[in-house]
Amino acid sequence: MLPMPSFDQDRFPRCGRPALERRRSPKLPLTALCAALLMAGCAVGPDYQPPPVPSGASHGAFKEDGPWRPAAPKAADADSPWWSQFGDPQLDALVAQAMTASPTLAQASATYRQAQALVDGASAGFFPTVGASASGGRGRSKSNGTSVLGDTHAWSLQAAWEPDFFGKVSRGAEAAADSAQASAADLAAARLTLQAAVVNDYIQLRLDDRQKALYARTVAGYRDSLRLAQAQYRAGTALRSDVALAESNLASAEAQAIDIDLTRRQLEHALAVLLGRTPGEFSLPPLTEEASSPLALPVMPPGLPSQLLERRPDIAGAERRVAAANAQIGVATAAYYPDFTLSASGGFSGAGLTAWARTPDKVWALGFALAASIYDGGARSAKVAQARAAFDGAAAGYRQTVLAAFQDVEDNLAALRELAHEREAQNRAVKAARDSLRVVLSQYRAGTANYTTVVTTQALALTAERSALQLEGRQYAASVALVKALGGGWGTGQLPAIPHASDAADATPATAPAATPTAASAPSAEIAASARPATR
Repeated sequence: MLPMPSFDQDRFPRCGRPALERRRSPKLPLTALCAALLMAGCAVGPDYQPPPVPSGASHGAFKEDGPWRPAAPKAADADSPWWSQFGDPQLDALVAQAMTASPTLAQASATYRQAQALVDGASAGFFPTVGASASGGRGRSKSNGTSVLGDTHAWSLQAAWEPDFFGKVSRGAEAAADSAQASAADLAAARLTLQAAVVNDYIQLRLDDRQKALYARTVAGYRDSLRLAQAQYRAGTALRSDVALAESNLASAEAQAIDIDLTRRQLEHALAVLLGRTPGEFSLPPLTEEASSPLALPVMPPGLPSQLLERRPDIAGAERRVAAANAQIGVATAAYYPDFTLSASGGFSGAGLTAWARTPDKVWALGFALAASIYDGGARSAKVAQARAAFDGAAAGYRQTVLAAFQDVEDNLAALRELAHEREAQNRAVKAARDSLRVVLSQYRAGTANYTTVVTTQALALTAERSALQLEGRQYAASVALVKALGGGWGTGQLPAIPHASDAADATPATAPAATPTAASAPSAEIAASARPATR
């Protein structure tokens, strides 16, 4: 604040000094200032208590996380990119490109920066407002028939401060800070969603490459069968219907292979958009049959504790929104109490334009204002009720988010377990179908089996192999979904370090260093640069 200007007693005659001394004694403003300093920081409204989580969340492990999974050598490292566990350098490069070029992430980042600016705006209420004004003029006036031409000047500095007696400013700044942390969690959730989308689309595209290779082998086998049927038809040991059936089987397999090409092209287009490119700017060459080896399937460590859900950014964001709604109750409650404003001004005002800082022209003022609403027709009560209802809604939304998170984890744990068993059975079916096809083709060549048996066996073998690839794709998708359901290595410790509202009035607020950002987990570079909020 500006220093309080003092009276210049030399300007007044000695006889008037005692009266002036009584007039200048600023007992009331000083008393009010002391009261403001003592009461500032008191905040009405309920202090925040995190909403209770469902009772099942306190259990140590998940229902579906049984001893069926092999132990991993160590738990997943939160500082390493989780998608690297698939062991594909090209996938790593695609995710890195998406993290830097995605318009979705740019939009989420802009929303977070907007929330940070709202925190700064709300915290500005802790400080006084200071203004300046200056004026000068020249004019002619007439007094007692005499025309007078003269100059005037005035300039002053004004300061006003509204002490935060009842926490209207502090609760508002607290709500803004909590909302900014929720936006940071939303940004982290957007990053995780983008990463999962890139990984899923890439894996499905590579599975399509493997299906394409499967159909290439199948079509080659069908052509051999067609040539065999034609040769036996010419030899008179097969019917014309056998040839037609072989031709139909071959054309059907070729049509299915074309459909896989369509699916692959659409996945390639989806990847291009995720990378911030148009489909015409991006292409991913198909893998050769020799290079189309399966990706590594990440192995999650057994005995996952339910506390891992704290790593989910959507849960962290929902909890921060509950805290912001709680602070808004305090903002609404503070409207019941009067607003108290302290003001001070000082400057110079006098005649003439040449001397703007003469001692005789010195002026100053001190004051305060108290304003309160006596009757508003229930408007304040309605706003408090609205704020409490918003808090209840946010708390219910937080509980629903936690329940949905548990469902996500349990669903994907169960999927990984059952799909592993199903793949074992399907692999046995594939092996049996291949053996059966070899036997039937030998019998057909020997003339001991008809071509209908060959076609049926070929169709069964193709269906079995395609089902095996589809099960593998579902297993990959469940693995990605489980990593996403567990936060993908993100943690609540990586929430942005936003200065707490109550620290905004301090000249040197205490801050703690933020978490070091990584390519895998930090919401953004600007998030990691903020300061950790103090515990209220």
